[in-house]
Amino acid sequence: QVQLVESGGGLVQAGASLRLSCAASGRTFSNYVMGWFRQAPGKEREFVAGISRDGGRTSYADSVQGRFTISRDNAKNTVYLQMDNLKPEDTAVYCCAADYAFRYTTLETGYAYWGQGTQVTVSS
Repeated sequence: QVQLVESGGGLVQAGASLRLSCAASGRTFSNYVMGWFRQAPGKEREFVAGISRDGGRTSYADSVQGRFTISRDNAKNTVYLQMDNLKPEDTAVYCCAADYAFRYTTLETGYAYWGQGTQVTVSS
């Protein structure tokens, strides 16, 4: 079992930055690929970013490419999502996810463990 707890969400104006954190516990963190997903009101949950076990490979949704950066610190059992130049359409509940896998995926079904999420609201 892996427990995931997100933090760092909040209410910001368009153009601002936020950094989300996801702290993991329970297993060897470096054995898990990690992802960030988000769900806006009335919409399906969507992939935001993924990162490999060692942090050497990352992937982003087209909508956040160039604005968001995913990273991880395996010594601290934490994955981050740096979000810059936020837009109102980024408003959503952001969840981190983990899976004991060799490669990360953009699919929800590829992750066995999920956090509760943190709300990000971007005003115009």
